[in-house]
Amino acid sequence: MSWTEFLSQTTARIGSLQRETPAMFQGFNAMGKAAKTSGALDEKTKELIALGIAISTRCDSCIGFHVKSLVRLGTTRAELCEALEMIGYMGGGPSIAFGAKALEAFDEFSA
Repeated sequence: MSWTEFLSQTTARIGSLQRETPAMFQGFNAMGKAAKTSGALDEKTKELIALGIAISTRCDSCIGFHVKSLVRLGTTRAELCEALEMIGYMGGGPSIAFGAKALEAFDEFSA
Protein backbone atom coordinates (compact mmCIF):
# COMPACT_ATOMS: atom_id res chain seq x y z
CA MET A 1 0.00 0.00 0.00
CA SER A 2 1.20 3.49 -0.78
CA TRP A 3 0.39 5.71 2.18
CA THR A 4 0.93 8.81 0.06
CA GLU A 5 -1.63 7.65 -2.51
CA PHE A 6 -4.02 6.46 0.20
CA LEU A 7 -3.97 9.86 1.95
CA SER A 8 -4.38 11.67 -1.37
CA GLN A 9 -7.52 9.64 -2.10
CA THR A 10 -8.77 10.13 1.46
CA THR A 11 -8.23 13.89 1.22
CA ALA A 12 -10.24 13.98 -2.02
CA ARG A 13 -13.12 12.08 -0.41
CA ILE A 14 -13.06 14.35 2.63
CA GLY A 15 -13.03 17.37 0.30
CA SER A 16 -16.25 16.15 -1.31
CA LEU A 17 -17.90 15.89 2.09
CA GLN A 18 -16.51 19.29 3.13
CA ARG A 19 -18.14 20.97 0.12
CA GLU A 20 -21.50 19.56 1.27
CA THR A 21 -21.05 20.28 5.00
CA PRO A 22 -18.92 23.43 5.32
CA ALA A 23 -20.24 24.43 8.76
CA MET A 24 -19.29 21.07 10.26
CA PHE A 25 -15.77 21.34 8.85
CA GLN A 26 -15.41 24.92 10.03
CA GLY A 27 -16.14 23.73 13.57
CA PHE A 28 -13.95 20.64 13.26
CA ASN A 29 -11.03 22.66 11.89
CA ALA A 30 -11.36 25.23 14.70
CA MET A 31 -11.36 22.42 17.27
CA GLY A 32 -8.28 20.86 15.66
CA LYS A 33 -6.40 24.16 15.65
CA ALA A 34 -7.16 24.69 19.33
CA ALA A 35 -6.24 21.12 20.26
CA LYS A 36 -2.88 21.27 18.45
CA THR A 37 -1.76 24.56 19.98
CA SER A 38 1.28 24.02 22.18
CA GLY A 39 0.70 24.66 25.87
CA ALA A 40 1.66 22.36 28.73
CA LEU A 41 2.07 19.70 26.01
CA ASP A 42 3.86 20.38 22.74
CA GLU A 43 2.32 19.54 19.38
CA LYS A 44 4.47 16.43 18.91
CA THR A 45 3.28 14.96 22.22
CA LYS A 46 -0.31 15.70 21.24
CA GLU A 47 0.19 14.00 17.86
CA LEU A 48 1.62 10.91 19.60
CA ILE A 49 -1.52 10.80 21.75
CA ALA A 50 -3.66 11.20 18.62
CA LEU A 51 -1.76 8.35 16.95
CA GLY A 52 -2.49 6.12 19.95
CA ILE A 53 -6.18 6.88 19.62
CA ALA A 54 -6.06 6.35 15.84
CA ILE A 55 -4.46 2.94 16.33
CA SER A 56 -6.89 1.95 19.09
CA THR A 57 -9.88 2.90 16.91
CA ARG A 58 -8.34 1.13 13.87
CA CYS A 59 -8.60 4.21 11.64
CA ASP A 60 -6.13 3.89 8.74
CA SER A 61 -6.82 7.44 7.55
CA CYS A 62 -6.17 8.86 11.02
CA ILE A 63 -2.99 6.80 11.35
CA GLY A 64 -1.74 8.21 8.06
CA PHE A 65 -2.57 11.83 8.88
CA HIS A 66 -1.05 11.72 12.37
CA VAL A 67 2.08 9.87 11.27
CA LYS A 68 2.56 12.43 8.50
CA SER A 69 2.28 15.19 11.12
CA LEU A 70 4.78 13.39 13.35
CA VAL A 71 7.28 13.25 10.48
CA ARG A 72 6.73 16.98 9.86
CA LEU A 73 7.38 17.63 13.56
CA GLY A 74 10.73 15.82 13.43
CA THR A 75 9.77 12.68 15.31
CA THR A 76 12.51 10.07 15.16
CA ARG A 77 11.89 6.44 14.33
CA ALA A 78 13.07 5.56 17.86
CA GLU A 79 10.50 7.95 19.41
CA LEU A 80 7.75 6.50 17.25
CA CYS A 81 8.71 2.91 18.09
CA GLU A 82 8.76 3.70 21.81
CA ALA A 83 5.26 5.18 21.54
CA LEU A 84 4.16 2.11 19.55
CA GLU A 85 5.41 -0.10 22.39
CA MET A 86 3.10 1.64 24.84
CA ILE A 87 0.22 1.62 22.35
CA GLY A 88 0.74 -2.11 21.76
CA TYR A 89 0.94 -2.78 25.50
CA MET A 90 -2.34 -0.97 26.13
CA GLY A 91 -4.19 -2.31 23.08
CA GLY A 92 -2.83 -5.82 22.64
CA GLY A 93 -2.57 -7.72 19.37
CA PRO A 94 -4.82 -5.51 17.23
CA SER A 95 -2.91 -2.40 18.29
CA ILE A 96 0.37 -4.13 17.51
CA ALA A 97 -0.92 -4.93 13.99
CA PHE A 98 -2.08 -1.36 13.41
CA GLY A 99 1.13 -0.05 15.02
CA ALA A 100 3.03 -1.94 12.33
CA LYS A 101 0.98 -0.02 9.76
CA ALA A 102 1.97 3.24 11.47
CA LEU A 103 5.64 2.27 11.29
CA GLU A 104 5.25 1.45 7.59
CA ALA A 105 3.67 4.87 7.00
CA PHE A 106 6.44 6.56 8.99
CA ASP A 107 9.11 4.89 6.86
CA GLU A 108 7.37 5.96 3.65
CA PHE A 109 6.83 9.56 4.75
CA SER A 110 10.38 9.82 6.11
CA ALA A 111 12.00 8.58 2.90
